[in-house]
Amino acid sequence: MPSNDQTSVDNMMRASVAEFVGTFILVFAGTSVATSAILDRPIAGLPLNSLAVGLTFGLVLVALISALGHISGAHFNPAVTLGLFSIGRFPGKYVVSYIIAQIAGAIAASAAVWATFGDAARSQAFLAATYPTATASEPQAFLMEVIITFILLFTIVSISTDERANTTTASLAIGFALGVGVLIGGPVSGGSVNPARTLGPMIMSGNFTSVWVYLAGPLVGAIVAALMYHYFIFAAKAPSSESQTRVIGRTGEAGAG
Repeated sequence: MPSNDQTSVDNMMRASVAEFVGTFILVFAGTSVATSAILDRPIAGLPLNSLAVGLTFGLVLVALISALGHISGAHFNPAVTLGLFSIGRFPGKYVVSYIIAQIAGAIAASAAVWATFGDAARSQAFLAATYPTATASEPQAFLMEVIITFILLFTIVSISTDERANTTTASLAIGFALGVGVLIGGPVSGGSVNPARTLGPMIMSGNFTSVWVYLAGPLVGAIVAALMYHYFIFAAKAPSSESQTRVIGRTGEAGAG
């Protein structure tokens, strides 16, 4: 029989492969639609617009959480992995393996976009890598990435680490949070929310403009959100629950008297 260490390594490899596949699907789906929008390529009608990009990222994440959440936790994002690790809700021995798998999945996805959309996808659309928009500075893009990643991680941490949360709609809530983040951030930073999602296209297109924004911004937002919920908000109770507890307590005291 395999030892516990061998079993652990085997599970790490399998879970990391799931992260690779999930990140590939997430990035391929979202950047394919974004590349179509940039190149003005139609899908049975008018060209896509930026609304479709946010919807695509959000919808595919809903599907992936349902498909792989029970296997790897469905991170598909180094910011999610590090955010959960920062509060002790993800084992440290998996962190490096997960991040490598996520970045590799994103690179493979960008290569697939290049292969399927042609050279224009790389030379003109930069494979839908995210950069500060013409009207935004790097500090503004950084702040936007912090905020929208905070929204995503706050949702993830509240659902995945608090047993009081309604988990039946977890995939929808997290997918919607990602979609909203992309839509909010699009006009300023491009709405990355995910270092792997930006690094994959940047590496394959060879354009690393403002890369620090998309590494630092999501990581800061993720860790702040995780720490805030875990160490401060987690201890709170809904006022209605608190009132009910007090009523029951008083009733019990009266009966005892």
